[in-house]
Amino acid sequence: MVEGSMTQGAGQGPEVRTATLRDFRVPAYVHDVPANVQEPGHDPAPPAPAVPPRTEPDLAYQEPSLSQPSYAEPTPQDPAFDQPDGYTPTQRDLPVINRGDTVQVQIDTEPAPRPADGLGPLYVVGDVHGYLDELIAALHEQGLIDPEGSWSAGTARLWFLGDFTDRGPDGIGVIDLVMRLSAEAAAAGGYCKALMGNHELLLLGAKRFGDTPVNSGAGTATFQAAWLLNGGQKADMDRLQDVHLQWMSRLDAIELEDDHLLMHSDTTAYLDYGDSIEAVNDTVRETLTRNDADECWDLFRKFTKRFAFRDESGPGAVRELLDAYGGARVVHGHSPIPYLLGEVGTEDAADGSEDSRPQIEGPHVYAGGLAIAMDGGVTMAGKLLVQQLPMDS
Repeated sequence: MVEGSMTQGAGQGPEVRTATLRDFRVPAYVHDVPANVQEPGHDPAPPAPAVPPRTEPDLAYQEPSLSQPSYAEPTPQDPAFDQPDGYTPTQRDLPVINRGDTVQVQIDTEPAPRPADGLGPLYVVGDVHGYLDELIAALHEQGLIDPEGSWSAGTARLWFLGDFTDRGPDGIGVIDLVMRLSAEAAAAGGYCKALMGNHELLLLGAKRFGDTPVNSGAGTATFQAAWLLNGGQKADMDRLQDVHLQWMSRLDAIELEDDHLLMHSDTTAYLDYGDSIEAVNDTVRETLTRNDADECWDLFRKFTKRFAFRDESGPGAVRELLDAYGGARVVHGHSPIPYLLGEVGTEDAADGSEDSRPQIEGPHVYAGGLAIAMDGGVTMAGKLLVQQLPMDS
């Protein structure tokens, strides 16, 4: 794994190395998680952790005018998926099934051996999308937090694969929790870190650029319209503070842990930003620092691509990334497993009935065993996945 310093001004002359903050301080307004609220469907001993206080989203905000183009993430049936070179996220949104009880499936894994450097086992978390309750329950189920919601995993390593906000009720609460766990894990000798997802880029763009037109390649686009059409929550925007913006803008895009190449999106677009992990992360950060609306939109557009590993060409696409950045397997979020399995493909199927609700048993290993998908489809009543690595299969 690449640690410590980051390249500044990649591709712009000699490299100058400066220290990069990886574990961020907890903002003063983050409160402790109240205890003794039991998660339904779990063994009462130990009790499931409680949910931090939060403000429910105000659903009365106005959607963008129908006279303007749509900038929502495309579904597998959209023509954009057959046109990767000109792809832009301008089709309809991913369907969201009316939520019932989230499917809870216990994933049995053998404890991973402790690395020689003394760090504990490695865990990854799929897309959260504002579902704070489900995140707390899943982390507690894996023994990573205690009933009060505090870090309890000692020297374990925990990586979030991005997409903390949008669609669900409490994206800012999710970010606050991850920031707090980062500090607590570091104090215990482990760490909790996070990657940049396309929804972090979208929220940053909506806050910075609002209704400023950008060159989308498919007509006039704005970050604000795209954010709303992709599940943006007014309550998140109202609670968004500078500390959240700074934290999101510093996130890495790609990392290597124990031979696992961690990234948010199942795309080869990372190769457009550098031939090493350091170069990719530096280029993404520098793009955000320049604060150019068109550049940031292009970054968001590329990170919204998906399904590069799904078809016959998938193993080759994964190997291209592994050859460039190292590792033996790619681990990603972004594309819901029900989509990858073909279980949910249209909005017509998203009726919330028991038959239509995706039954997710755990991460999806595919592309000849070279890729692990971690987005369990929590937004469509699937499962928010927390998985220990390595997996046996």
